[in-house]
Amino acid sequence: MEVPIGFGSDLATKKVCKLKKALYGASVSLPKSTHEALSHPGWRQAMVDEMAALHSNGTWDLVVLPPGKSTVGCRWVYAIKVGPDGQVDRLKARLVAKGYTQVYGSDYGDTFSPVAKIASVRLLLSMAAMCSWPLYQLDIKNAFLHGDLAEEVYMEQPPGFVAQGESGLVCRLRRSLYGLKQSPRAWFSRFSSVVQEFGMLRSTTDHLVFYHHNSLEQCIYLVVYVDDIVITGSDHDGIQKLKQHLFTHFQTKDLGKLKYFLGIEIAQSSSGVVLSQRKYALDILEETGMLDCKPVDTPMDPNVNLVPGQGEPLGDPGRYRRLVGKLNYLTITRPDISFPVSVVSQFLQSPCNSHWDAVIRILRYIKSTPGQGVLYENRGHTQVVGYTDADWAGSPTDRRSTSGYLFLLEVI
Repeated sequence: MEVPIGFGSDLATKKVCKLKKALYGASVSLPKSTHEALSHPGWRQAMVDEMAALHSNGTWDLVVLPPGKSTVGCRWVYAIKVGPDGQVDRLKARLVAKGYTQVYGSDYGDTFSPVAKIASVRLLLSMAAMCSWPLYQLDIKNAFLHGDLAEEVYMEQPPGFVAQGESGLVCRLRRSLYGLKQSPRAWFSRFSSVVQEFGMLRSTTDHLVFYHHNSLEQCIYLVVYVDDIVITGSDHDGIQKLKQHLFTHFQTKDLGKLKYFLGIEIAQSSSGVVLSQRKYALDILEETGMLDCKPVDTPMDPNVNLVPGQGEPLGDPGRYRRLVGKLNYLTITRPDISFPVSVVSQFLQSPCNSHWDAVIRILRYIKSTPGQGVLYENRGHTQVVGYTDADWAGSPTDRRSTSGYLFLLEVI
């Protein structure tokens, strides 16, 4: 869901709504083919906008395919962006390369690209709360298109947009494109270079975290997750200069104060920073038909010991795995369900009815506390304190112990 752009008056808003209604129609559905998309004014405009962005970025040159070289295909992917009011905000079309046809050693080499650790994100948020630092968010538009390609990659011309009189030519890619195997790596390399040009240093423990300390002992911290950027720190002038540096190199949207990041709702006040995943939790309940379930006070029944092969095997184990995966992501702001989720995660290979009942119990608990989250308080000087514990041969099948740990920033 995208943040709507604010307009100066109700009249301007009404004009924009009328324009959208005329362009999109009363109802919009995803097109099933390029021909269908081109016949709809809204989707056609979205495709034209995407092509304009690709050309302005210098993504490719039209050339004759050299002998012995092959091309990768491409296709259009469509998405309907809905605003907070539930109405269509805009239509988006993205040109995606068919990376699954690439050949290793010819079309691509290394593909590894790091991803920010959620622990790093939480640490920065807790530091911002502790020091009363402002939290800012930026979004890089068409991030993957900014990466430079080291390999020689040729792609077919986009469906529906073959250059007139040049149907025999192909696209020699100069920049990375969504769908290519090396695109994430190329984008990270480019972004890392630009940020380090500003004077930021890269963390040795998390390569997606950058920092800078000036002579006045003021600091800037930046964490990036693909195209979403969070910036915080005490060097307010430096933060503004860093933003301008990014605006110069990338088409960047300043989203203002941090409110929503990776599905996490974030609210900052003088008391600290609150993290929650209320919308995500309610979405899980809705998808599973549990919005109207009877809530319970605890996420797990202490009198039930789960073991492998307990009950009838589930007819659709994939559903169990998907749901447990979503619950695992919810533990980012819900440490109260971390242990129950870790228990039901032990039976992903062959889940049974009893294991499914345990998952349902977690959902019933979430129903009673959908908005519960984590509060990082502004409590002055703190220190890192850790706790650890383990049961004693708690597993009923192999008598292995289960250990756990917790690290906090506590007041000195």
